[in-house]
Amino acid sequence: MAEFFSNSIFWVEVDKIKPNPYQPRREFEEGPLRDLSESIRQYGVMQPLTVSRVEFEKPEGGIGVEYELIAGERRLRASKLAGLIQVPVIIRMGDTSQEKLELAIIENLQREDLNPVERARAFSRLAAEFKLQHADIGKKIGRSREYVSNTLRILALPDEILIALGEGKISEGHTRPLLMLSDRPAEQMVLFKEITNKKVSVREAERAARNIAVERARKITPQADPVLVEIEAKLQEMLGQRVHVEQDVVGGRVTISFISPEELQSIFAQIQAQNSGVVSDVIAHETATAMDDIAPVDHEINMQKDVEPKDDIPDDSDLYSINSFSL
Repeated sequence: MAEFFSNSIFWVEVDKIKPNPYQPRREFEEGPLRDLSESIRQYGVMQPLTVSRVEFEKPEGGIGVEYELIAGERRLRASKLAGLIQVPVIIRMGDTSQEKLELAIIENLQREDLNPVERARAFSRLAAEFKLQHADIGKKIGRSREYVSNTLRILALPDEILIALGEGKISEGHTRPLLMLSDRPAEQMVLFKEITNKKVSVREAERAARNIAVERARKITPQADPVLVEIEAKLQEMLGQRVHVEQDVVGGRVTISFISPEELQSIFAQIQAQNSGVVSDVIAHETATAMDDIAPVDHEINMQKDVEPKDDIPDDSDLYSINSFSL
């Protein structure tokens, strides 16, 4: 009897077909579903659904029959929208819960109907409910163990990121740099917002994640100079970007991180707009100090007599030009 059912196509009322409790797919876009419904209305269901036959005891006595969907939920939903009463099905008998889940996953993977989050959750069910190893899951779907393991790692991301991934607002490739910051949730969310708001590419996101990791390591280095830390914080507030100030034995460097040419242009504009802010204050202080060190007496006399500065002493604008170029 099982062989007969497995190799025959039957017409079954749509109301007798129950949803698959193991269906890994949860999102069905309304537009494509309507398009499929219109096609079914004109040409019918071109490929049969796959169902399992379930017998149950009726309250009033006797045996009833219903069908549990294994594969073809999108076609079933579109058929209902098209107003069909019956749909063609292939009936399978004797499938276990694990086999039903496997069939549903495989069908969706073959059709590429699962988004990354749905696929990861389906793998998680196979591992948790049926105690399958990652390598075993990979064999069943024709993928490597590494593919399964990397897919499952996605579920470690916060719900907000998983929702965006499921909706296609970020790609599966973006999850790699975000997962690099799993132990730094605040910085992870900052990077996520940059990806979604600024359309950051996967490569740019990976570079940003590495920069964040490096900055984090530097900040926990003992004996950090409090003056440099304060200047670094002011520059970050002024520019709205990650800034690192590093002092060498002689001199030092200021590193401003950016992840796109557009962001670099924004940084440059901020520096221009802030020419009377932190940088100018620092330069003015250094200029006054330098003039006092070079010629304190002459400077005092010139100030008292309202005499023009000497040509060999640069004015503030010259000093600012030099320092801003250096920065």
